[in-house]
Amino acid sequence: MARTTMDHPGEQAAQDPIRLLAIRDTPLSLDEVFRAVGDDAAGGTALFVGTVRNHDGGADVDELGYSTHPTAEAEMRRVAEKVVAEYPVRALAAVHRVGDLAVGDLAVVVAVSCPHRAEAFEACRKLIDDLKHEVPIWKHQRFSDGKEEWVGAC
Repeated sequence: MARTTMDHPGEQAAQDPIRLLAIRDTPLSLDEVFRAVGDDAAGGTALFVGTVRNHDGGADVDELGYSTHPTAEAEMRRVAEKVVAEYPVRALAAVHRVGDLAVGDLAVVVAVSCPHRAEAFEACRKLIDDLKHEVPIWKHQRFSDGKEEWVGAC
C-alpha cells in the first residue's frame, strides 16, 4: 500500500491543540509558553511577546494596568478555537497579564506550532491580532505628564 504524507500521524490533527490559555496577575514566562507548544510533529513554532513600551502617541508612558471582563478567558478560548479551525495547529498557547505593569514587563505571550513555518507564522499572527481585537481586555496607561488614557482591546 502506498503511503502519503496524510497517512503519517504527524499530519493528522492534534488531539487537543489548545495547551495553555490563561489570564494572570503574576509575571509571564516565555519558557512556559514555549514548552506548552512543543510537539514532535511540528516543524515550525512561532512565538509573539508583547511588552510594555515607554511611549504611546508621542507621550512618555510611566506604567500601565490591564483589566478584563469576566468573560475574557472564554473569549480567549473562542479566539484560539477559531485559529485551530483555520490552520493546521499542533499546539497553541496564550497568556495575558493583568494588573499594574512597568515599562519592559511582558504583557502577553502567544505561541503556535504547526507542521511548517509559514503556517506557524500565519496562525500566530491571527492569534495575537484576534486576541487584541476580540478579547475584552482594557489597558489603562499612565503618562509622565500626569495624564491617563484607557484603551479598549475590543
